Amino acid sequence: MDDTEPRTDDELAQAIDENARAEHALRSESHGGVSDSDHARLRELQVERDRLFDLKRQRQARRDADEDPGEAHERPAATVENYRQ
Repeated sequence: MDDTEPRTDDELAQAIDENARAEHALRSESHGGVSDSDHARLRELQVERDRLFDLKRQRQARRDADEDPGEAHERPAATVENYRQ
């Protein structure tokens, strides 16, 4: 993802779709044999997707609380990746 985070729900959905397409393309091109660089890129895509879904959840929570969803911001990967499930 570039340095600008999605500003609308539509932009967020588009970013998630682009991420999924990139992962699918990478997996399709690898024909089952994922190289180290492909593995690293897949991990980057997973982290990016986690951050996007976190932003989507933040936006919905703000909306549910009658707050401005536009005030939600993408959190650092270290924060999102260390959530306890």
